[in-house]
Amino acid sequence: MSESTVSQVRNQLFIGGEWRDAEGGRTLDVHNPATEEVLAKVADASVADGEAALAAAAAAQSDWAKTAPRDRSEMLRKAYDLLVERTDYFAELMTLEMGKPLAESKGEVAYGSEFFRWFAEEAVRISGRWSTAPNGATRLVTMKQPVGPSLMITPWNFPLAMGTRKIGPALAAGCTMVIKPASETPLTMLALAQLMQEVGVPAGVINVITTSDSGGVMEPLIRDSRARKLTFTGSTNVGRKLVEQSAEQLLRVSMELGGNAPFIVFEDADIDKAVEGAMLAKMRNIGEACTAANRFFVHESVATEFSEKFAAKMDAMTVGNGMDDGVTVGPLITAKAVAGVQELLDDATSRGAKVVTGGKPAEGKGHFFTPTVLTDVPGDARMTAEEIFGPVAGIQTFTDEDDVVRRANETEFGLVAYFFTQDFSRAIRMSEALEYGMVGVNQGVVSNPAAPFGGVKASGFGREGGFEGIDEYLETKYIGLAL
Repeated sequence: MSESTVSQVRNQLFIGGEWRDAEGGRTLDVHNPATEEVLAKVADASVADGEAALAAAAAAQSDWAKTAPRDRSEMLRKAYDLLVERTDYFAELMTLEMGKPLAESKGEVAYGSEFFRWFAEEAVRISGRWSTAPNGATRLVTMKQPVGPSLMITPWNFPLAMGTRKIGPALAAGCTMVIKPASETPLTMLALAQLMQEVGVPAGVINVITTSDSGGVMEPLIRDSRARKLTFTGSTNVGRKLVEQSAEQLLRVSMELGGNAPFIVFEDADIDKAVEGAMLAKMRNIGEACTAANRFFVHESVATEFSEKFAAKMDAMTVGNGMDDGVTVGPLITAKAVAGVQELLDDATSRGAKVVTGGKPAEGKGHFFTPTVLTDVPGDARMTAEEIFGPVAGIQTFTDEDDVVRRANETEFGLVAYFFTQDFSRAIRMSEALEYGMVGVNQGVVSNPAAPFGGVKASGFGREGGFEGIDEYLETKYIGLAL
């Protein structure tokens, strides 16, 4: 079935409503991280291919902006229905190219498709306002209009949802787009482009370019005056470079960047619920998520109980090929990712951290790493400052609320924080004190299409999802009407 799934995906560039080869017929290999085998070869776009995609988006912008909101809404709703109908197909495709267990991939389809349903509903609710000037002589009218051609760079860890989270509001707002998926996981986005073509999205509105040279192909587009918006999900280092490039054209920019999420367990927490929350916050997507819990702060009075129960849950997980029944931990995306996780773990243990369970790559073919729990992690360990992006949890202890807030905020990042407590007043204090764009209270997952997703500080700016998500793709125009 897996060969059949991959064979259904068009492996060319999607530009101006047509599928075409890359300039010179260049291709790049897509690998299965569980087997290290080549799954497929897809077109490897050049700068000229990227410019053709932007030209197509620019040419289609005017007509798409004039499309009735209801028509845009219906296209998104049809796309939602088809995605749900084809859950098994998209889930298998994601597992093959990214590695996450099949059950998680199905969960991503459910989550990712909801962005189409949510923004299908928002498309018909774009509105302005009418008011009277203070002196009564003028009527003030504000209206919302689409920003224009948008450049979208999506990551490999959520190949579907990170695309639908950007495509949904852009289509709803009336923007055309050029999408550049990660070279590690291009198949899901190509399959999604086929689906969008099927539901009737006009030629040029959605363009998809796959390339092994992301920087070389995208920089000229970012500096091109026809582009009016840039949205990126990925590392903070790359985000900083993109923001710098975007300054030349003063693009509207939204950045969803790195994280260093604290997970705080207070002495009054329900420990069993905290452990369940920790499993979700740490092990969702094999730990390869910017929202993953990166630093665990546990009150010293419950640290032993929490650590033992958490380690037992981690130890019970089954590592293997995400396509196999019963597997709960798939491979990391590349061998480099495995080496990076091991490097952070070795640094922590060299500074005194103790391995409770796991602690090494799994044997055999594939990029696997065993679920790992460390205790006594010192504050100067690299994993307290860098994203682990793997199934490793390092636990520190604390005794004082003010101190743990200070330690939790002592990072350049500010995407999401989690804490567990049964004290209502503390919940309010902590929610206000934590310097993060999102806070999970007694829960290990905060992502929701109906909520604004995004961070502060070095975790970026702008919001995706919620009522706020569509505003990223709309400009406000003011009109003064003299009486």
